[in-house]
Amino acid sequence: MYEEKVKPFRLVKYFTFTSLILIFLGVFVLSALNTHWARAMQLEKSEEYALLIVENLNHQIFLQFVIPIAWKYGKIQLRKKEQFEHMDKIVRRTLHSFNVDTVNIYDMNNIISYSFDQKMIGKKNMGGSGYRNAVTGRSVSDVVHVEEGGFFKKVGFFLGVPQKSKIATFAPLRVEKQPLRISGPVLGVVEIVQDLSEDYKVIFRFQIRVIIACTLVMGILFLVLRFVVNRGEGIIEKRNQERIRLKEQLNRAERLSSLGEMVAGISHEIRNPLGIIRSSAELLKKKMLKSDPSNTIPDIIVEEATRLNSIITDFLDFARPRDPNLIPCRINDILEKNVTFLSSQMKARNYTIEKHYDGNHAEIMADPDMIYQAFLNILINAMQAMPDGGKIRIETVSNGNTLSIFFKDEGRGISEEVIGKIWDPFFTTKETGTGLGLGIVKNIIESHGGKIRIDNGHVSGAQVTAELPVYDSQLSVVATDN
Repeated sequence: MYEEKVKPFRLVKYFTFTSLILIFLGVFVLSALNTHWARAMQLEKSEEYALLIVENLNHQIFLQFVIPIAWKYGKIQLRKKEQFEHMDKIVRRTLHSFNVDTVNIYDMNNIISYSFDQKMIGKKNMGGSGYRNAVTGRSVSDVVHVEEGGFFKKVGFFLGVPQKSKIATFAPLRVEKQPLRISGPVLGVVEIVQDLSEDYKVIFRFQIRVIIACTLVMGILFLVLRFVVNRGEGIIEKRNQERIRLKEQLNRAERLSSLGEMVAGISHEIRNPLGIIRSSAELLKKKMLKSDPSNTIPDIIVEEATRLNSIITDFLDFARPRDPNLIPCRINDILEKNVTFLSSQMKARNYTIEKHYDGNHAEIMADPDMIYQAFLNILINAMQAMPDGGKIRIETVSNGNTLSIFFKDEGRGISEEVIGKIWDPFFTTKETGTGLGLGIVKNIIESHGGKIRIDNGHVSGAQVTAELPVYDSQLSVVATDN
């Protein structure tokens, strides 16, 4: 039954933790996709930025280089030092405040006529498809990864790990037919290269911040859910233990009810003949004193009848416990009465009593006779646990609404197999006895609203702990915290 109740809760727990893991993985996937989208937007922005630079550069080159050089020399020849220096001055002055890594200018034969890198000047067929598109009048851009790598580097780049990357934009260099309108024939091709590495690093750092923030949030959620789950399991376990305890009490009550009915019928049939046997034996003893004084048979009959009557009394006390007649009383006085009654037996068999009574002199609402009987059974059991004598410690402790009474002996303790059955009716480890003594004690304590338990001592022996509610000054029982 407990497993049936716990399984749905465990399903909720596993579903919750699985959902957290899936959400956490989703965060990584979304982070990678966001990085991809951010890079796409950055690429589009960089392309637009490059086209604006090309337009401005085209305007400056046409007005400050093409027209003056054509007018002065009649022909443009960048191989000549004077023309090249003039072109370099115009280009660098135009682009000095822009984020441009490299500029290459191609002629109509796909030869680099001008470049920031002197080694590139004069090289042929370096433009590729970008050059061919630009010659037809279309501007194109392409991302170039300077650090090429294998599969893992490509996966890392997709996840946002920054690499050395550049964007190369090819655009036609045209004639300006009208002021501020670059719409004439193509004179050549301009290639502008921008370094995107820093931009990608910024995106990557933002991605790391997002992942760290999500990790912290998920970690906090995990701890909160873990706490809630542990509390829930604790509550379920506590309720299950309470349910088991109540079920045991119900089963025990049902067994006691059946036992009570049986004992009530049998004890009535046994006690009447038993009383007749005992009284007849006593009468027989008186008559035999004159003729045969040494005959002990009548004494044996009386003794065994008395013992049998005691057994029947135990059955009745256990199966049909009477309701306590509650009156205010002091537990110390009842304990002293027990000790006084057993003092002669204890002295003869080498037992000692060590008493530590609480100084508060707390009172309880109890039936003194029933409590006396319960404590007497406990003390007798303690003596039987030490057949060669020993010390019995009695201690009372008042703690707010509860008065605890401890009985400690120096015997061999109780084995693990036995301690779980100690309260079962008719269970006993002794050669004689009904096995109802502790059951009667338990009934008496619980009928007074208290609790009782038996534990093994830390070093040796066993300890019986009885807890009873304290009686307040207004003649009302203060309920113990169950």
